[in-house]
Amino acid sequence: MKHLAAYLLLGLGGNTSPSASDVKTVLESVGIEADDERLEKLISELEGKDINELITEGSSKLASVPSGGSGGGAAAGGAAAATGGAADAPAAEEKEEEKEESDEDMGFGLFD
Repeated sequence: MKHLAAYLLLGLGGNTSPSASDVKTVLESVGIEADDERLEKLISELEGKDINELITEGSSKLASVPSGGSGGGAAAGGAAAATGGAADAPAAEEKEEEKEESDEDMGFGLFD
């Protein structure tokens, strides 16, 4: 990932075809050692390709991946309330308060 990030930074900086040496220079400038094998594989995979086109293509593929959304959480919450789950809510709050109180037993507080 670090190799790709450096490659993309170089692309944003105007270098449309960064070399392995360019990527190494970027990584070394922030104290990261480049993995030559991975770097060469990345360079060979991206050679002759437009990075902006690859990003656009990847974004369109990600858009078609189902992620589950937040619809399931709302349905589960509604079902819990309908079955008496609302009565359990104070108990959950009490447990949360007890947990906070147990932190004070450590002998120091956050604002001491």
